[in-house]
Amino acid sequence: MIPQNNSRHRQVTIVLFASTHCFGFLSVMKANVTSLPILAAACAFAFVAWSALQFSLQLFLATLIGGLAGFSLYHASFGFTAGWRRIVTEARSTGLRAQFLLIGLTALVSFPLIGFGDANAWVQPMSVGLLFGAFVFGMGMQLGGGCGSGTLFVVGGGSTRMVITLSFFIIGSMIGVAHLSFWRGLPSVGRYSLITEFGAIPALLILFAILGVLTWASASYERRVHGALEPARKTGSLITGPWSPWLGAVALAAVGILTFMVLNRPWGITQAFGFWGAKVADGIGVPRETWIMAPWSDAALSRSVFNHATSVMDFGIVLGAMFAASLAGKWAPVWRLSFSDISTAVVGGLLMGYGARLAYGCNIGAYLGGLVSGSLHAWVWAAAAFAGSTLVVWLRMPGRPAGPQKVPS
Repeated sequence: MIPQNNSRHRQVTIVLFASTHCFGFLSVMKANVTSLPILAAACAFAFVAWSALQFSLQLFLATLIGGLAGFSLYHASFGFTAGWRRIVTEARSTGLRAQFLLIGLTALVSFPLIGFGDANAWVQPMSVGLLFGAFVFGMGMQLGGGCGSGTLFVVGGGSTRMVITLSFFIIGSMIGVAHLSFWRGLPSVGRYSLITEFGAIPALLILFAILGVLTWASASYERRVHGALEPARKTGSLITGPWSPWLGAVALAAVGILTFMVLNRPWGITQAFGFWGAKVADGIGVPRETWIMAPWSDAALSRSVFNHATSVMDFGIVLGAMFAASLAGKWAPVWRLSFSDISTAVVGGLLMGYGARLAYGCNIGAYLGGLVSGSLHAWVWAAAAFAGSTLVVWLRMPGRPAGPQKVPS
């Protein structure tokens, strides 16, 4: 874990160094890439990093890690939503297999950090609230068009529709926080940690075995339907993209590992959303005694968003994705949205926000964060969320994967 550093001189030196190199990099950008969104993303990112640095070096580093996450998510188009949808509708497994690679690579480092060190693990109880919340979240991710990380990087990529999804994700999170006491009171079978039960190395081998079986099963299903695996997209440019899903998985594993090293815990996304909503509601004068504000203490509401690790990482994701999209020449918001676009974004955002709070997070915090912590609740979350996702996919896009195709010799 990185200790806090209160040296003003060191803080200013770091910011000046980062800014100098950032703008030096901008000066040599290709002429055919629009510079305004690149400059806006770089300046906004520098502001967030500087604001975080006023509180600690740890938060500054968390901002940088978030920027790496957003850059990687955008260039690799790495989302859980599309991977889950494609295995159901097209019998294509590339997205799923890339997710399993991400989990395995992160766990390779996180299990020893938890088992032999002092890293914090996210081991949550398996409960009615977890099942319901994950199922609802799975429904919302297909309606909204993205999971927690997907929503943020697509917002950064310039999607106006996903701004609506994120806004209602935040509102849903606030409602979920207000209802937590009810859901936490429902039946639970407690927590179960593979690392605590078996030790770090045996637990890691168990996880690898499960991931191996799932990888083999998903690839075998795709071969049975199509005759061969679909060739994965190849990496074009590291700077302007696109990236292969395998490079995306490696980069995001680095994000997860760096988060453990800097914050001493797994990577999380949606913990910040309820906090943002409460801060906005308090700022516009919603009385603190109302039911939706009651869970938030005066101390929590007075805390700066730049003094909140998950918040600065999330800001970094949005701005890192904006920077990546701008470098690729693809940052071009679309302002005309249909009623269907807006309505599904609203409903999907509300479902994801509410579900994530009940189920201890999204695909990153609950699923990835739980699995790399050795927690059984993450498998329960995955099963319930996949069921909710599949239900919506079947209802919105009925049909079966295409039959076997002849593979060219």
